[in-house]
Amino acid sequence: MTGFRTLSSGLRALRPAAFGADPSGERLERILRSPNFADGVFRNPENARIRPDASMLEFAKVYFRKEERAHRAPSGTVPVHATTVADLARPAASGLRLTWMGHSSILAEIDGHRVLFDPVWGERCSPFSFAGPKRLHPVPLPLAALGPVDVVVISHDHYDHLDLPTIKALADTATVFAVPLGVGAHLEHWGVSADRLRELDWHESTKVGGISLTATPARHFCGRGLRNTQHTLWASWAVAGDEHRIYHSGDTGYFDGFKDIGAEHGPFDATMIQIGAYSDFWPDIHMTPAEGVRAHLDLQGGQPSGVMLPIHWATFNLATHPWVEPGEGTIAAAGAAGARIALPRPGEPFTPLLSRLFQ
Repeated sequence: MTGFRTLSSGLRALRPAAFGADPSGERLERILRSPNFADGVFRNPENARIRPDASMLEFAKVYFRKEERAHRAPSGTVPVHATTVADLARPAASGLRLTWMGHSSILAEIDGHRVLFDPVWGERCSPFSFAGPKRLHPVPLPLAALGPVDVVVISHDHYDHLDLPTIKALADTATVFAVPLGVGAHLEHWGVSADRLRELDWHESTKVGGISLTATPARHFCGRGLRNTQHTLWASWAVAGDEHRIYHSGDTGYFDGFKDIGAEHGPFDATMIQIGAYSDFWPDIHMTPAEGVRAHLDLQGGQPSGVMLPIHWATFNLATHPWVEPGEGTIAAAGAAGARIALPRPGEPFTPLLSRLFQ
């Protein structure tokens, strides 16, 4: 038994820093006490298959099929808005402004506060710099050019949402980090001090300045290393200021809980909803465009109010669908439902209450 412990410790010492750290101590005790943790793992609000609904060989055959691979990348250059420091220095005219940086990364300016969701400035969403899905468009502007951020919000610990180089850069700032339960272990391992972490279970809230942030349920999973212990939680987020309310879905499959989230924390001036990287191989953990629009309506009490910003598409090739399909599918689904959506270029600030939108 002693030899086994020594070997395990040696393997942990060799693993890449990007794998993060396992929860321990009081953090692990909180996890074990969570009502969402049972039989050694965090549980989804509804049953979900978290592995491909077929063999990995079947998935690989589809993913690497030559005639389809060409459609999973843009046919030309992805248009990126040349965001400037001056763009972001001007106060939002209505008190609410969103700047989509690509994938699920968004700078939200809400009632005088700045919230940065799932910031990924790295070139690859991978633990390695030489392999893994590579960015399909450049970041709109350097991370340092964003200016001060009041709070960084992380939805879960997958590489396309929690990026080691980005977190290390933000660790030297004064920002607060709001993260799901257990994710703080990764951040502390990478240099974020414990006093700057707000680590929440579902339905728990924290105040940062004049805004309230609540971790709300999502239907997904977690994991960064060679084995998935399900010891870190995944979440969507509801954020409320003095005048405005916004919602970020993180990654999630469709589930009835959107209605409950909307009833308790909505309606929202804007929702940021995952509509990309879906597949028949994993139908329970990512939404299709039609499901994303349905979730938006659920969050708004069934009414086509507020604005939906589609996220989790265009930046990384993570599934087998064509690159353009999430955007086109969202336009079609929103049109059929009478919902308003925004499709800004990466880096293009827009004001949900004032901008011209698709409807």
